[in-house]
Amino acid sequence: MKSQLDGKNDGKLSWISLTLFGAGCTLGTGFFLGTSLAIHWAGISVLVLLILAAAGTYFVFGALAQMTAEDPKEGAFRTYAGEAFGRWAGFGSGWMYWSSEMLIMGSSLTALGLFSQFWFPTFPLWAFVAIYACIGLFIAALGAKGLTQTENVLAVIKLAATIAFIAIAGAACLGWLNVKVTPELLKNEWFPRGGKGVWTGLIYAFFAFAGIEVMGLMAAKLKEPKDAVKSGRVMLLSVSTLYVVAIALILLLVPSNQLTADESPLVKAMSSIGFTVVVHILNGVLIIAGFSTMVASLYAITSMLVKLAEDGDAPKRFTKTWGKKEMPLQALVCTAGGLILSTLLALWMPKSLFEYITTAGSLVLMYTWLLICLTYIKKMKPVKWNRIKVWIAMVLIVAAVAGTSMEKASRTGLLASIGLVVVIGIITYIVHKVRDSRPTKSALSKP
Repeated sequence: MKSQLDGKNDGKLSWISLTLFGAGCTLGTGFFLGTSLAIHWAGISVLVLLILAAAGTYFVFGALAQMTAEDPKEGAFRTYAGEAFGRWAGFGSGWMYWSSEMLIMGSSLTALGLFSQFWFPTFPLWAFVAIYACIGLFIAALGAKGLTQTENVLAVIKLAATIAFIAIAGAACLGWLNVKVTPELLKNEWFPRGGKGVWTGLIYAFFAFAGIEVMGLMAAKLKEPKDAVKSGRVMLLSVSTLYVVAIALILLLVPSNQLTADESPLVKAMSSIGFTVVVHILNGVLIIAGFSTMVASLYAITSMLVKLAEDGDAPKRFTKTWGKKEMPLQALVCTAGGLILSTLLALWMPKSLFEYITTAGSLVLMYTWLLICLTYIKKMKPVKWNRIKVWIAMVLIVAAVAGTSMEKASRTGLLASIGLVVVIGIITYIVHKVRDSRPTKSALSKP
């Protein structure tokens, strides 16, 4: 059944449109802000980590894209998991993804509010959060067509800003600008915190590519589903190149020990050469990046909720629509409620405690990527190089997740993520057992 969130008139996507959409989903706060932590832990070796994470991400998306090309379906990885392992896997993976994104949403909205307070420090944080949440829900309600149009525009802005940063930073390093640049690359180390630091930094390199699963959900709407692989290849090659070049320039301008988790490394680099105007522009890009990835996630979790309801894995009321665009009003209301709860936790909880929760949500997202790989092996039965690629991806993801145990703060998030998966696993087991205990229709019809 066609997901009601998409409406009747959303049409089909070209591979170029999906490529831009993927860039919009991926090029977010994971890069503009989160790479500070990767650089902090790994130093210059972060460049190697980004290449490894890009390769792992490409192999994961390649697996999802091949399944889409062979059998394009709404629900993507969740639907394929159900077909490969049974209905229980579709139930568990759908709710695991939904839960992880809802946990991340609160911190995303709070971050957007904090970025906005850079310009309007007296404006209440909760008001910024409410405004962004309402706009995001409105765009998500427009369906796939409205979302792709919005994401494509925001993707162009983010790509242009990243290229502009590379041009300015590169010109500064080459001495083409009238600014004083102190070369910092020699002050930076390859392994400032040893091998454990590099291992810890790998997960933050992966977080810079988070969002490709949303691109996978949208891939089923391609005019030619087989173009999904090409879209992913072009998008990830372009974004990865920008990442590596931008981070290399940052390392030329800023000592890695001066980067902190609450300041964008791009902003820090521009501040170091006295480009205050660019700092304000980059703050605007941070807001756009955060808002863009938030809207994509909102669409993904709302459509996932609708698909769960259509398949009987969530209350049927979430399939009910309203208006000419057939908006799934109750599903959107449920998502809005989850947003409110997650945001209140972000505003009221001690900062350290909520960071553990959002770290857990991000790690559960990595578990979803692992499930995509396992589903691909089960469903497609790949051979030779395709099988090797998916195993490389799984090894890299497991290594990145395990690396979080090396540092105290992320270790707590790792334990929380395991706890969340266990809870969802128990619920899945109970639901599965209850379903199995019910008599089938054929049994009921017997005299």
